[in-house]
Amino acid sequence: MYNKFSEFLKDKNHLCIIQAENPDGDSLGSALGLYEILTDKDITLYCPVNIPKYLRYFPNWGNITDEFDFDADGYIVVDTASSILLSKLLEDPAINNALNEKPVFVIDHHETPDDLDFPHELITDPKPSCTNVIYNILIDQHIPINPAGASNLLAGLSSDTLGLTTPSVTADTFHIAEELTKLGANIAKIEEARREFMKKSQRILDYKGDLIKRIEYHLDGQLATVHITWDDIAEYSDEYNPGVLIIDEMRMVEGVKVAIAIKTYPDGKATGKVRTSAPFADQLAGFFGGGGHPYASGFRTYDASYESVVRDLLPVVDKLLKENENAETV
Repeated sequence: MYNKFSEFLKDKNHLCIIQAENPDGDSLGSALGLYEILTDKDITLYCPVNIPKYLRYFPNWGNITDEFDFDADGYIVVDTASSILLSKLLEDPAINNALNEKPVFVIDHHETPDDLDFPHELITDPKPSCTNVIYNILIDQHIPINPAGASNLLAGLSSDTLGLTTPSVTADTFHIAEELTKLGANIAKIEEARREFMKKSQRILDYKGDLIKRIEYHLDGQLATVHITWDDIAEYSDEYNPGVLIIDEMRMVEGVKVAIAIKTYPDGKATGKVRTSAPFADQLAGFFGGGGHPYASGFRTYDASYESVVRDLLPVVDKLLKENENAETV
């Protein structure tokens, strides 16, 4: 399976690595890891949205641009095989045409179906992170991993597993972390940089207090939701992602089994960041065309308001809670 990636690389000198519209530590680690490792290629890095400030602890994040590279010989999509997470690209006729006309390789680790309608090769493997899959590909295909690449891969692995603590982590995950450390990654330096960028201004801490007061509880306190308005997004998101700011506080409330931060936009779009204590977050997001991990996922819907999204969520969450009442929780 992994040899497909080597075959893809063979006749290409100029590559563009693409992240989805919801960049996170794993997608950054995947993109920047390949950028540092594939030194024999001319590589550009594309993401349709700005990289959030709290993720800017990754070295060379500033090389990522929102200007699509139409001159590339081929494209590598990391950390998603979902069309809804690439909708900004696919809605642009010129970009859509490029993806249909040139070779595309997709690397993902989510168990959501591949619904991309442009021609592509795909490697997907349900590992704890996309960087985990990329590490396996590189090792299998004897592609050398330099210290800078190892650092990005380990940072991505640590990000998507919350510091190697999620239920998806196995002994093999720790082995990969060990091997990346031997190759030059330094988890202490990665964590020091991450903590520096996680610091909050007094203004953001005050805003977090306002968000906490907005949390609403449903289904006898098992579901917590919060509304992040367009005004919030416009004022605060460049400094700190509101969903990231509040979601962990929500899921730590006694009795809460599902926490969802819902953003609404002027065009009627609504997005949801989902965290669950039982392994059904990906199923929940799937009802709304999204996907992700069993305990962490996201979705996007249109022609919606906060109230309509909550109304639609209630029966779905209630059903999944009942189906998973005996499941292992975190």
